[in-house]
Amino acid sequence: MKRIITILAVAAASLFLAAKAQAQPGIVAGLTSSKADISSAIEDVKNIALYHAGITYKVDLGLGFAIQPSLLYQVKGANLGELDSASDSDFKLKSGFVELPVSIQWGPDLMAFRPYVFAEPFVGYQITSSDKGAATFNDWTKQAKNKLEYGFGVGGGLEIASHLQISVQWFKNLGKMFGDDVKSPEATWSEVKDVKNFQGIKVTLGILF
Repeated sequence: MKRIITILAVAAASLFLAAKAQAQPGIVAGLTSSKADISSAIEDVKNIALYHAGITYKVDLGLGFAIQPSLLYQVKGANLGELDSASDSDFKLKSGFVELPVSIQWGPDLMAFRPYVFAEPFVGYQITSSDKGAATFNDWTKQAKNKLEYGFGVGGGLEIASHLQISVQWFKNLGKMFGDDVKSPEATWSEVKDVKNFQGIKVTLGILF
């Protein structure tokens, strides 16, 4: 019995050390575009107002699979157009979230580099908001926004020398951007209540240690 317990303990310790050896913490940062197609996203990058940055932790699972959760500060935006007749500027929404994405990856290890594809569900909570362009909308949209966000992303990337990651992802927030029980006395609620939630393209650079 003691021998079995000893063997199990050694096996558990070995698995723990192996898992620890294959895990890599790191940092990530990049640009977040509010445009959902490539050509528009490239134009959008010229105005670097939307971005993300944070920490990450990659764990190799074997057979080309890996899981990589991250903790980010993520800024997303959307352009609702000209909603205020008194203003000739577009009304732009911008929210900052504390976000937890979990990247599920697969890609072959080709020694010097590893191309991979991934799916990435995420959840987050809004902590900042800076809406601009139509003064009559600013106060109520900040209150009307749903603070809790959730959604998913899909994309591909390249890992170089097991330490540098470059990835491109299309993402989409699910659920509604605004709560149903909030009305605006200054504007027609129907103009904005069904606006599409944040979606776009993210380009991320990661460094693994």
